[in-house]
Amino acid sequence: MDIKIKDISAALEEWAPLVYQESYDNSRLLFGDQNSSLSRVLVSLDVTEEIVEEAVAQGAGMIVSHHPLIFGGIKSLTGKNDAQRALIKAIQNNIAIYALHTNLDNVASGVNWEIGRRLGVQNAKILAPKKGLLKKLVVFVPKADWKKLSEAMWQAGAGSIGEYDKCSFRTEGSGTFRGSENSNPTKGERGTLHEEEEYRLEVLVEQHRESAVLRAMKEVHPYEEVAYEIYAIENEHQDIGSGMVGDLAEAVDTQKFLEKIKDTFGGVVRFTKPHKGQIKRVAWCGGSGSFLLSTAKSAQADLFLSSDFKYHQFFEADNEILIADIGHFENEAFTIGLIAEYLRKKFPNFAVLLTENSTNPINYL
Repeated sequence: MDIKIKDISAALEEWAPLVYQESYDNSRLLFGDQNSSLSRVLVSLDVTEEIVEEAVAQGAGMIVSHHPLIFGGIKSLTGKNDAQRALIKAIQNNIAIYALHTNLDNVASGVNWEIGRRLGVQNAKILAPKKGLLKKLVVFVPKADWKKLSEAMWQAGAGSIGEYDKCSFRTEGSGTFRGSENSNPTKGERGTLHEEEEYRLEVLVEQHRESAVLRAMKEVHPYEEVAYEIYAIENEHQDIGSGMVGDLAEAVDTQKFLEKIKDTFGGVVRFTKPHKGQIKRVAWCGGSGSFLLSTAKSAQADLFLSSDFKYHQFFEADNEILIADIGHFENEAFTIGLIAEYLRKKFPNFAVLLTENSTNPINYL
């Protein structure tokens, strides 16, 4: 099977659509020809000179990283820092670079899911679901055709709500129309007012699936001109957002749970004064998650695990929650295994390699 860069990109964006990344982010194919063929891919947390050299040595034509190599704008490419030297080396060796960062943070099966799995948390859900990602599609269809039309839209991705799919709502009514002499009506005759018993069919559509759903709707709908409406809605998307929260099967002694965190993620655990003897409800966020502290409190979490807390932010625990800061690298290190596992399932006969180099810039005594 000939695997191309565009195939890897498409698979990753099916899992973590680019529309789900934060506004400051730069998740996408950063360098490479979409139509180039690949024999193997190297997965890493970051892209450094060392990682590019590893890709060259391993014969990997593409690096898939969590953190983008290109984050801000590049006004010159002179090799003045590691990021520029890594990019120059990638270009010289024709190594494609793809990043999936906050879009993978924000999907329910992404970075935070893996952290929760390793913590042993049950019934995990998004801590801060995002708004503005859902739309409502309303289409008017003859009664005899609603099932066929619904199936086509469902197949294209409409009508999914959490763990449920094929969701819709319909109401009965009568539609009228009159076609001009240039029309080609499937119902009624040109120049004659026609009345048709119809359903008003309503489905939810995720923003990134809108084009595909509309295309499927128009292909299957019996009318020459399809009457439909699209509404932006403010409902939270329960499967997309920042951080997660869930419960342990049983309450665990606070000190033992802190030790479990260290054993699981390594590095150093910085934490506030424990306010409870046991931990039951846990909230967490991969990467820099201090902005979610008040949300974790509102979710009645006993402990909030993340990284990059500043000194004064630790005071905000205020004896209401235990903050556990495990370091940015440490709470995302397992992400490369998560990405590799996904790609191996998508492309079972294709070489997906895990980097053997640590890109953690921090050392500990």
